Amino acid sequence: MTVRSILKSWVDRYFSDEEALILLVVLVAGFAAVIWFGRMLAPFFTALVIAFLLQGVVGALTRRGIPHLLSVIVVFLAFVGVLLALAFILMPLIWDQLIGLVQETPRMFASGQDWLDELQSRYPNLITPDQMQNWIGVASREISQLGQRALTLSLASLGNILSLIIYLVLVPILVFFMLKDREALVGFTLSLLPQKRTLMSRIWREMDDQIANYIRGKFIEIIIVGTVTFITFSFFGLPYTALLAVLVGFSVLVPYIGAAVATLPVAAVAGFHFGLSESFAYVLVAYGIIQALDGNVLAPVLFSETNNIHPVSVIVAVLFFGGIWGFWGVFFAIPLATLLKALVHAWPRGMQGRDEQRASLDDRPSHTGS
Repeated sequence: MTVRSILKSWVDRYFSDEEALILLVVLVAGFAAVIWFGRMLAPFFTALVIAFLLQGVVGALTRRGIPHLLSVIVVFLAFVGVLLALAFILMPLIWDQLIGLVQETPRMFASGQDWLDELQSRYPNLITPDQMQNWIGVASREISQLGQRALTLSLASLGNILSLIIYLVLVPILVFFMLKDREALVGFTLSLLPQKRTLMSRIWREMDDQIANYIRGKFIEIIIVGTVTFITFSFFGLPYTALLAVLVGFSVLVPYIGAAVATLPVAAVAGFHFGLSESFAYVLVAYGIIQALDGNVLAPVLFSETNNIHPVSVIVAVLFFGGIWGFWGVFFAIPLATLLKALVHAWPRGMQGRDEQRASLDDRPSHTGS
């Protein structure tokens, strides 16, 4: 069998359906638009995520007999109130603690160096002087790079402030109109697609509910994990509790990897503050319990309705989409992996298996849009 015949057979198997070709063009165009225009459209994507998050609340109020416009106004005012509270209460506190932690870093480094000296003197056969000097050199370079990044950040603060102002103005406006005119916007988007869109509609029904549940679930998970972490660290008297709680809360956005990364600053701050004492061990044990409860209790409850994806697929999706789109790629890694999984299962495979596949997909329970 020649290469040409193999390619022809493969094309006939996967692209013999006209709708499959149209769906492929839509997917390629969508991914290309995000890659090329993702930075300038970041406020739109931010508003879209928030609108997904708030639409469930609007729908719940509407089902209780409250008019749609009044429900949108109530939810939007609550959203603006939370946004102002974050901007004027939480953010200054986190910024002050971040500045304090950066200023405290040289002392933490000196304390760590003393601890390494003591460890080397106690166990000279375990740690050689050359190894210790290598560790100190690596730590010194990292601290130097951290200082350079902080200086660069301060020099670019004017542009960051301008971007923040744009976000604070545009995002709430976009969120309001996305909530208010949701049906019109969805209808306009559907009018741009071909009338024959059975496959696309089926995949969208499956993905719409799952993406909305994922966004809301991640928001709830961040709030719960961050709050519990803040209370726990405050109980032990750990400094920089707000900063560490926010870091641990947002670490749930990156499955498996985020928990490992967040462990390093928590252990560093606890080790510097308590030393190698029982309190240090208690903090790490409490932190480990929080991570275990999140991974084995909270996350399964919040995401019980989403498709199960193998951990290897999750990590690969985080690395791939995060490398392409940065933060948004990390945030949407699991929904995008779920989309690819839905496409693989729903994609037509030739004339013989198409009817059987569609019949099996039609037997699945339908999802309700958010």
